[in-house]
Amino acid sequence: MIKNKKGFTRSVKSRDVRSASVLRTSRLSTAGFTLIELLVVIAIIGVLAAVVLAATNSARNKGSDASVKANLVNARAQAELFYDVNGNTYKYASNPLRDVCDPTASYGSPAIKGINDNVYNAAVAAGLADPTVVINTLQTSDTANCHSNATAWAAQVPLKSGGYWCVDSTGASKYEGSGMLGSARACL
Repeated sequence: MIKNKKGFTRSVKSRDVRSASVLRTSRLSTAGFTLIELLVVIAIIGVLAAVVLAATNSARNKGSDASVKANLVNARAQAELFYDVNGNTYKYASNPLRDVCDPTASYGSPAIKGINDNVYNAAVAAGLADPTVVINTLQTSDTANCHSNATAWAAQVPLKSGGYWCVDSTGASKYEGSGMLGSARACL
């Protein structure tokens, strides 16, 4: 028996019971999300987060590489200033303070420094674990190098994105896939 709004009762037919159960079921299914729907949404958010993080890391590496390149371009200009005040040479064999790559290189009045600081700053920008500038020896993947003689010099620093950036006294400023040899005074 079912009561209507006015309080009258009537007998229940099978059709009424069926429609009541359908109504009850449809109310329950619209009450919230199913577990599957929630898992799908979480998976989509995870994929989007991974894409954003990958793009962020790529941008960070490009920024680091740009800083390395800028420091080495500044080194080239500094080396030419040093060359001019150092008697048109990059390196005096008898005086290490007059070697363009030496960390204490300084000559002239006012004193013009060598390029070691610029190369070191490029190594820091590259994110090397122990940023050091190796002078006139074989390059490793975690060092910055500066090589010089009386007539030429070259400096090379690893890039975060892989490979190396090299600048030299001939005006080259370019990407290289391998490290510089200890005897190199120019980019490959």
